[in-house]
Amino acid sequence: MTNVFIISAPSGSGKSTLVEGARARVPDLDFSVSYTTRKPRGHEQNGREYCFVSRGEFEEMIRRDAFLEHADVFGNYYGTARRFLRDAQEKKHDLLLDIDVQGAAQIKCALPDAVSIFILPPNREILEKRLRNRSLDAEEVIQRRLVTARREIEN
Repeated sequence: MTNVFIISAPSGSGKSTLVEGARARVPDLDFSVSYTTRKPRGHEQNGREYCFVSRGEFEEMIRRDAFLEHADVFGNYYGTARRFLRDAQEKKHDLLLDIDVQGAAQIKCALPDAVSIFILPPNREILEKRLRNRSLDAEEVIQRRLVTARREIEN
C-alpha cells in the first residue's frame, strides 16, 4: 500500500527545505511535482520545482480530471496530478506532496488515510524576510502571502 505524506505550510516557512531532506534520506519515496501556471522564479526548472504550464493547458487538465487537487492561489493555478499517485502505487513506493493548505485539505478529503504535516515558520519576521529574499513577487503579493500565512497558522 502506498502511504501519502502531505507537507504544507505558509509560503516561506521552509517546507521545500524539509522536503529536499526527506527525499535525500528516505528510500522508495516518490515526489509529486506540482503543476502551476505561474512563471518560473530565479533558477527554477520545468519538471524539477514545478511543471510550468499555460492557463489553457491547466484548465484542460481540470476538464480531463487529471488532478487529485487544484486551486487558484494568488492568481495562479497549482495542482497535484493524479499520475504521480498512480506511478507510486505501481512501484509500491510512498508519495510525498509539497502543497499549500487548500490543496492539503482537498487531498485529505480524497485520501483520508494521507498523513498531513503542517510546518510553522519560526516567526512572522523571519517569514517576511524569507519571502522578500527569495521572491520576485510584488509588494502586494508579499503582503497577501503574509495575511494568508496568519490565517493558515490560526486554522
